[in-house]
Amino acid sequence: QVQLVESGGGLVQARGSLRLSCAASGLTFSTYLMAWFRQAPGKEREFVAAISRSSGTISYADSVKGRFTISRDNAKNTVALQMNSLEPEDTAVYYCAASIAIMTTRREVYKYWGQGTQVTVSS
Repeated sequence: QVQLVESGGGLVQARGSLRLSCAASGLTFSTYLMAWFRQAPGKEREFVAAISRSSGTISYADSVKGRFTISRDNAKNTVALQMNSLEPEDTAVYYCAASIAIMTTRREVYKYWGQGTQVTVSS
């Protein structure tokens, strides 16, 4: 049974930082593309960042480039999202996701999802 468990969310002031982590089990982690998505109230779930199996290819949404950094540790089966210079517009539930694709930002291509962790940025 595949499980993706996110942690690290919380309440932070604008311009602050948070680090999200996702622990994976039940899958051969190193063979999966890993990504972070987010969903704000009343909005569709949107792509944030993705990292390829060997960390050789990384993709970011334009809205987070230069502020967020995705990384993975295949030995520990974890993927992280370092979020700096947070803005109120970053408030959302953040989800970890896994796909067998090489690289994609398309939500429908991700097979496995975590339950999400809430990030709230106050102004």
